[in-house]
Amino acid sequence: MAATPASRLEEYTAKGWWGSLTLDHLVQRNRVEAAGKRALRDPLNRADLDGKQPRRLSWAELGEEVDAMAAALLEQGLRKGDVLTYQTPNFAETVILALAAARIGLVISPVVTAYREHELAYVLDTVKPKAVVTLARFAGFDHAALALKLQPSRGYKVLILGGDAPEGTVDLDAAMANTSGERASAYAKANPSRPDETFTIFWTSGTEARPKGVPRDHNLWIVNARMVTEAADLQPGETVLNPFPLVNIGSFGLVTSWLWRAGVLVLHHPFDLKVFLQQIEAERVNYTIAAPAILNAILKMPELVAGTSLDSLRAIGAGSAPLAPWMIEGFSREYGIEVCNIYGSNEGASLFSSHLHVPDHADRARYFPRMGVEGIEWSGDIASMIQTRLVDLETGEDITEAGIPGELRFQGAATFSGYFGNPELTAAVFDEQGYYRTGDLFELAGDGAIPQFYRFVGRCKDIIVRGGVNISPAELDDLLSGHPDLAEAAVVGIPDEVLGERVCAAIVPRGEAVPTLEQLTGWLREKGLAVFKLPEQAVRVDALPRNAMNKVVRSQLREQVLEKLGG
Repeated sequence: MAATPASRLEEYTAKGWWGSLTLDHLVQRNRVEAAGKRALRDPLNRADLDGKQPRRLSWAELGEEVDAMAAALLEQGLRKGDVLTYQTPNFAETVILALAAARIGLVISPVVTAYREHELAYVLDTVKPKAVVTLARFAGFDHAALALKLQPSRGYKVLILGGDAPEGTVDLDAAMANTSGERASAYAKANPSRPDETFTIFWTSGTEARPKGVPRDHNLWIVNARMVTEAADLQPGETVLNPFPLVNIGSFGLVTSWLWRAGVLVLHHPFDLKVFLQQIEAERVNYTIAAPAILNAILKMPELVAGTSLDSLRAIGAGSAPLAPWMIEGFSREYGIEVCNIYGSNEGASLFSSHLHVPDHADRARYFPRMGVEGIEWSGDIASMIQTRLVDLETGEDITEAGIPGELRFQGAATFSGYFGNPELTAAVFDEQGYYRTGDLFELAGDGAIPQFYRFVGRCKDIIVRGGVNISPAELDDLLSGHPDLAEAAVVGIPDEVLGERVCAAIVPRGEAVPTLEQLTGWLREKGLAVFKLPEQAVRVDALPRNAMNKVVRSQLREQVLEKLGG
């Protein structure tokens, strides 16, 4: 499966931006050149999560397990180009599964463990996987039962990691034990993957009612590996800690950079600050990523890190919300840790502001290097592999003066070619010059004759970012519109000091009965909605503000909601 146009492949390969490597090439290199060195570490608290002791693998051991997993997948009938969906925690087996898929040319389309019937069914109907890999049960939920419930009309195999595979499923652990990894090696040699072939289809939420599938091939992931390595200033063999599910570019970027640098990958699940800090100390972590709210809390409450050494940690990447200058300054002053300001999306629109490019802490919180613009030079390789432009949304003209908000747009070696199975949306999201429309407002800033920075202003889109996770308001609007006691409803994000934003439902009752928040969330749970998307407040309004096209004006609605909440 390839999603990249041949003309783009030829152009970028000729420029040296793309090459001949796949992620499996990196795995095979590392298992030989770093055979006895540490490679993969399970969460410290794994025994509390599934009763199994944390796994600790060298590169040689990891390579053997990847081959065994790949052979087991072949035994189950999967072949190059087939899609595999996994819904598994941040355990070593998840990484092994993803790398095994790369080994034999499968396409992975994973989802978070919090997804329920509503979200999972949509993904399965869109990508039509040959197999779904999950656990029998996790965190009190029967994942195997859900996969089996959705199976009959879709025809995929249900493969179970961790044992206790119920009737109608395949015990993938047993399958691994009963096959030879040599089969995977022979298959990979006979069916080599190309760098332009799709490896992942990750899911991103937008203003549309449903998530969008974002295909990324090996070329894009190799560029991503180099980008994260440059942003974090990762050195060969360093240790990185991944605290987020391996379902998007933010977390999987740590996997690619780990492979690129042949380092150590430490996994964490679910996010628990105490365990997170313990892992930094115990595993001697050099780089990790964290939500801004977590970093703010650490500085405001130093007792959280009392007795824990952070001396191995050089840098932390943070994004998804504006960073506070005092936070970046505080981590440098108190702990000698540099915070890298990261802007990015699954589509590959990425900027980073690190201590190497922006040494001033206040500037780093506000500005991103204006990469990919003629006349501005930055150190490193990435700036020469992307192009960016800032566009006035009213005139469509490029903005060249500071202080004028416009939409940031991208093209180049890191940017995807289009959404999976959605040519109409793909056509709409790229402009006439082939640049990806981010939907985010920036302005130019800086003292030079050519402004050298971008400054984030706000979102053109209506995404709610709760704890670093994107939630589509339109998806919830659509579900709430079916509630029998509501004439209409819409959700907005309201400010929250801990999570950045929380979901609030603005409701217009159909009659005298006004549903309570508990009744609304209970009804949404029955629809199979993931818990993290549930509204946490509900406000009654007389009517939803709408424009001439009958679309909800969410900015006005948010003002109404905040006024009623007294904020």
